[in-house]
Amino acid sequence: MSKEQEHVQEHAALIKTPKQLIVTVVLAFLVPVIIILMLVNMVASYGRAGAGSNAFTPEAVDKRIAPVAGFELVDANAPKVFKTGEQVYSSVCTSCHAAGVAGAPKVGDNAAWAPRIKEGLEALFNVALHGKGAMPPKGGNPSLSDYEVERAVVFMANKSGGNFKEPEPPAQPAANQGQAAAPAPAQQAAAPAAAPAQAQAQPQGGAKPQAPSQQPAAPATGSQPPAQQAPAAPAQQAAVNPAGEKLYKQTCFACHGTGVAGAPKFGSKADWDKYIQTGMDAMVKAAIAGKGAMPPKGGAANASDEDVRAAVEYMVSNAK
Repeated sequence: MSKEQEHVQEHAALIKTPKQLIVTVVLAFLVPVIIILMLVNMVASYGRAGAGSNAFTPEAVDKRIAPVAGFELVDANAPKVFKTGEQVYSSVCTSCHAAGVAGAPKVGDNAAWAPRIKEGLEALFNVALHGKGAMPPKGGNPSLSDYEVERAVVFMANKSGGNFKEPEPPAQPAANQGQAAAPAPAQQAAAPAAAPAQAQAQPQGGAKPQAPSQQPAAPATGSQPPAQQAPAAPAQQAAVNPAGEKLYKQTCFACHGTGVAGAPKFGSKADWDKYIQTGMDAMVKAAIAGKGAMPPKGGAANASDEDVRAAVEYMVSNAK
């Protein structure tokens, strides 16, 4: 090869075909874009914790060891805080009046509420207070006050075409009534306190104290077995979650207390036998999803799945 040919090859272009030109242009565009994306990803991921690495932070640890139950200190002399009509409806009345179970007028159905609203608020209140048909008194929650029941009636009626006025709250008892009665027990406690003082003064006055009885009282033979059997009852009660009884009395009692709309009656072994044979998981699943006239979770939308299971276990335990 001559020197002239070598000189021509040294100065020849690297891109000789259109295909090479296209590949070069594409790579010149993609390579900088890929490099930029890699740099952005590296900057964004800097300082980011890996999956599960924040499980031992103080906040996460405090959340795990936090007690399940809590308590709230309440002043016994403080005025009572009444529930609103909507709160009573959501916790008690919704199990039947939300779906119109067992002939209960559905909230929002103006046609169903119209003849009842014409009878007046007093008639509606008396029905809710004393019960009627399948509805138990106070909707199955005897802890409600008359004022709270009336507020719930007004709430449902006004949501269904009524225009009743909110009832006036009852007069709260004076806070100092409990304090006025406090000196009386203190005076009564002063009298027994004087008796030991007189008893101690008698030996100093020369009086001969009486000898104590030398025959100790024999322990009753029948008292020891009940003491040994006493822990058995709390052990049986602890087997059932108390949250189940609470949810039953708040919501489930409205239908299961009397067995309306095909609901198995509380405490009836014959009604519950066919459901018990299907197994606890099947019964809990039906209670959570709803079945027939029963709405999901019995109408207690805020109840957890564990609370629903506890309520089913409570009703089943009382039917065996």
